[in-house]
Amino acid sequence: MTGIPRTFSESWYRVAGQKICLRPAVRVRRQNFRGERWIILENPFSNQYFRLRPAAYEFVARLRADGTVEQAWQECLDRFPDAAPSQEDAIQLLAQLYFANLLQYDLAADSAQLFERYKSRRQRELGFSFLNIMFMRFPLLDPDRFLVRTLRALRWLISPWGAALWLLVVGFGLQCALSNAGALRAQGEGILNPGNLALLYLGVILVKTLHEFGHAYFCRRFGGEVHIMGVMLMIFTPMPYVDATSSWSFRERWKRALVGMAGMITEIFFAAIAAVVWSRTGPGAVHSLAYNIMFVASVSTLLFNINPLMRFDGYYILSDLLEIPNLNQRSQLQLQAWCERFLFGIKNPSAPAGSRREAAWLGVFGVASGIYRVVVFTGILLVVADRFLIVGLVMAAFCLVSWTFMPLFKLTRYLAFNPRLERVRARAIGVSLGLFSCLLVLLAVVPFPHSLRAPGIVKATQRTDTVNEAPGRVVLLCAEPGAWVLQGQPLLVLTNPELTLAISNTRAHLDEINARLRLAQDEDPADIQPLSQLHDSVSFQIQKLLKDQEHLMVKARHDGFWIAPSLSDFSGRWLPQGTELGLLVNPAHFEFHAIVAEDDAKALFGAPLHRASVRLAGQADQKLAVGSWKVIPGGQNILPSPALGWAGGGDVPVSTQENPQGDKSAEPFFEVIAGLNPGGSRQVMDGRSGKISFQLAPEPLLPRWTRSLWQLLQKRYEL
Repeated sequence: MTGIPRTFSESWYRVAGQKICLRPAVRVRRQNFRGERWIILENPFSNQYFRLRPAAYEFVARLRADGTVEQAWQECLDRFPDAAPSQEDAIQLLAQLYFANLLQYDLAADSAQLFERYKSRRQRELGFSFLNIMFMRFPLLDPDRFLVRTLRALRWLISPWGAALWLLVVGFGLQCALSNAGALRAQGEGILNPGNLALLYLGVILVKTLHEFGHAYFCRRFGGEVHIMGVMLMIFTPMPYVDATSSWSFRERWKRALVGMAGMITEIFFAAIAAVVWSRTGPGAVHSLAYNIMFVASVSTLLFNINPLMRFDGYYILSDLLEIPNLNQRSQLQLQAWCERFLFGIKNPSAPAGSRREAAWLGVFGVASGIYRVVVFTGILLVVADRFLIVGLVMAAFCLVSWTFMPLFKLTRYLAFNPRLERVRARAIGVSLGLFSCLLVLLAVVPFPHSLRAPGIVKATQRTDTVNEAPGRVVLLCAEPGAWVLQGQPLLVLTNPELTLAISNTRAHLDEINARLRLAQDEDPADIQPLSQLHDSVSFQIQKLLKDQEHLMVKARHDGFWIAPSLSDFSGRWLPQGTELGLLVNPAHFEFHAIVAEDDAKALFGAPLHRASVRLAGQADQKLAVGSWKVIPGGQNILPSPALGWAGGGDVPVSTQENPQGDKSAEPFFEVIAGLNPGGSRQVMDGRSGKISFQLAPEPLLPRWTRSLWQLLQKRYEL
């Protein structure tokens, strides 16, 4: 009950003579939130909870079947003149309690109205479930009796002795996992193989069932009740769930937080047991199932359960630690209150925050969770559509309705009928239309700077991969790796006795042919032509052998740095012909070879590119100017360097089929060769990776987003 209260209300006569009281089954508990006393009303019929400030409860507690609302309010006002609720606040409070089925009327039709309101609430929940199609829930059974019976044997696990056992088992399981880290990593590469999917899903079911029973047992251990257990279709995948909302009424904050963490505690415990089983078993079904349990428990805990921006365990834990119940709903109300105050001009909006610090928490959470939810759901839609296109389209339609049309409908109804806007309705409508128009103009009309970034690698224009053109054994290293060498300077010397012997034998063979040729000129002229052909062949063979002998001294083909980090390993070794010895690089001029995806081809071949610059990895604060560039028009799939692909630590997806070098891209690309102007930078070296940025013509954001979305749909789904 924030804001400036009005003691009297024009509508008070409608409720003043009513005889109303709390239902006998309603349970009342006290709680402390952020140092303030609150009263919790629990409705066991619907498993709902209602939170009141002590002043409001003083009014509610005085409601009785033999007295009127007027009498109860007057008694409260007489006893607490400064803290008693106003008549307007009392009317709102009675309305909220009425719809929560917490009030009892002295009317025959009250029971029928009770079930009607319960039926209406269930219909609203069902409608919300269909709108929230990715996380639909179906309650199946009441596990409370089973929990009570089995808790007698398991009670000791939720105690200091159980905590000690948990630490011991988790520590031992972690030690088993770390000591077999290599095998864990190797087996993880096949986690999504078709042959493993059945065990993976079985692991998901087992882990999540244990997870939910962890919540249920901890809640029951601390005195809460668990009456609902069922199945939740998480992205159309059946998952168990339990309703442990009764923990919300616990007085101790640590108990509420512990119930929220119970699922993760249970998952980690059984994941540790699975790690021990996995490390003690050989290949087989048990071994694979244990690994899948470890994988599911770790991934689900890190990505989903512990994340407070989704309404999973982390959300409720954060809500308990901050002592801000209904964190998501209150954050939306706080954002609405700020809009009403700063945009619509309402002087005292009804804000849920009791302090500036709490308001800041609510505002940050509301914005962050909204953005994160859209990003996560969009990713889920793409994953589902990749496997089941029709299902993905249906989900996209529901998301479009729930993210676009429903908010617009609620905003329109709010602006048209909300009583808080009675005096500022014209301003509220004008501000809303103005903001919408400004946003539309900003996205669709105003041009924003536009650039195209592409990965690439630096290459010297004069660079040579040095190999030995003749086989031999290394006997001398003439140039140190990293030294500057001149054209024709020896780099290393090889020896090959077999080559020397071959030259001697071939020369003797040539002498024999010359002798036979002279004899044929005197005795048998018919042998002259074939002997001449043989003479030419052997002479060519001698020239080749002599050239190979010359190549036993490997020389620099041009000036540059001799880059051969493994050259010392070649000393004394026999090197087959064509062995890679090192790289000869002349740093006088460099080029940047960039790859541009086909999706960005329009930017390359459409509007002219204004200017470009390059930033190298590890040197992002320095921008290298680009003098000129050229686009190779044909699509390619061989990367300029394996370092640009995933296999080499780059950003470009590579093909997984027949690609031992890791330089074949998964999709075709266009290559851009840009001439670099280092400008005195000493950090430009051959083989360094980086990004080239092309400055394009300014363009509004909406056409760019629409084009990117259309390209995505065409690329992934061929629409």
